[in-house]
Amino acid sequence: MSAILEKLGHEVVKSCVVNDRGIHICKSMIAWQRFGNGETPDSTGLKGDHFVGHYYVRFNEAYKAEVDNLISTGLTKEKAEQEAPILKATQQMLLDWENGDPATIELWRTMNGWVYAGFEQTYQRIGADFKKTYYESETYLLGKQFVEEGLRSGVFFQKPDGGTWIDLAADGLDEKLVLRKDGTSVYITQDLGLAQQKYDEFKYDQSIYVIADEQNYHMKVLKLILQRLQKPYAQGIHHLSYGMVELPSGRMKSREGTVVDADDLVDEMIEVARKKTEELGKVKDFSPDELQELYKTLALGALKFYLLRVDPKKKMVFNPEESIDFQGFTGPFVQYTHARIKSILRKTGEAEIISLNSALLPLEKELLIALGQFSDQMHQAGSEQNPSLIAIYVYQLAKLFNSFYAAHSVMQAESPEKRSLRIRICEQTARVLGEAMAVLGIRVPERM
Repeated sequence: MSAILEKLGHEVVKSCVVNDRGIHICKSMIAWQRFGNGETPDSTGLKGDHFVGHYYVRFNEAYKAEVDNLISTGLTKEKAEQEAPILKATQQMLLDWENGDPATIELWRTMNGWVYAGFEQTYQRIGADFKKTYYESETYLLGKQFVEEGLRSGVFFQKPDGGTWIDLAADGLDEKLVLRKDGTSVYITQDLGLAQQKYDEFKYDQSIYVIADEQNYHMKVLKLILQRLQKPYAQGIHHLSYGMVELPSGRMKSREGTVVDADDLVDEMIEVARKKTEELGKVKDFSPDELQELYKTLALGALKFYLLRVDPKKKMVFNPEESIDFQGFTGPFVQYTHARIKSILRKTGEAEIISLNSALLPLEKELLIALGQFSDQMHQAGSEQNPSLIAIYVYQLAKLFNSFYAAHSVMQAESPEKRSLRIRICEQTARVLGEAMAVLGIRVPERM
């Protein structure tokens, strides 16, 4: 979306919010203390984020075992879940962190550093970057001034127990807690403060939150509260909600370890790309380095295109084998079409400048009309914040070009003017395919 909006002339700032504090972080820390024996990402050869994620799973394995043990002694499941020693230790660690305990803070910084290093490797690999990264540990206290402001203006109210709330019944929602009775922040509190901080820093006209549809309610509440507080940027808050991605085997669950790391998925996609390419047997003149680069280009193109071809709001199932088919509604099909056109143009050279005297044939006309629709498609994708419109368009354009090329020769055209026309069509089709795929974050090879 940022690439689409930039192409439409907007100034775009990509930012990321990292949830680097809270009970889930402490779970990994406790597990590492108990089971890690001092090992590190370097000593194990694991990426930092994978390493810490492993201990998140270890925590839940230990927690489940302790709960089962307590149940066997006669406790109810609910009571056992509350009394499990490893959970109590984790809760104490969170309190220690909030109180600034030096040893806890040092361990927290070390393990988070491992995670950030792993994240950065993956971002570089998949071509993602951010101008600004916000960390929850630095923003979770933001927004408390909003609570005081809201209480003064009557937007918020306090309940007898001291908790601060807002009543959103008039907007079809319910009452929402904005500050706990003990004065600690909840997610909505810090998000109010972060929205203000981003506005102070960048004076945005629109702030697009790319978050899963599980947060639809949260985002409605955030925008309503900012509107009630009459913030100048409230109307610009927009939630680009996306459905979850499942595998053919079902939904992924991080605490059970049934997840597919992005790195592992990219590795699998590269292997699939290698097998599919070797089956076609058209890369004998590629050097080993060129082949590795081609496999990576095809793999990331297949992965991104398969995800982006679906309306963001819809849930979907990702199938690696299907995503890299060279004949279907896939990234490699579009990439192959681009490479095919480039091969044609290497043989034909540049087109001569001519006046077209003969009528356009139906497929020539249809392809030229489709090329002329690129700008409209970009504007529609931008206004609807729906990149799938570009994926659909570029696939249809590639399919139409292949029909055109199957029906009409470029090299052996009926006349010089037809030859020049078709060369121009090839040039423009390659250009549009390249630009459209670029806004989807996908490279197109010159040859395949």
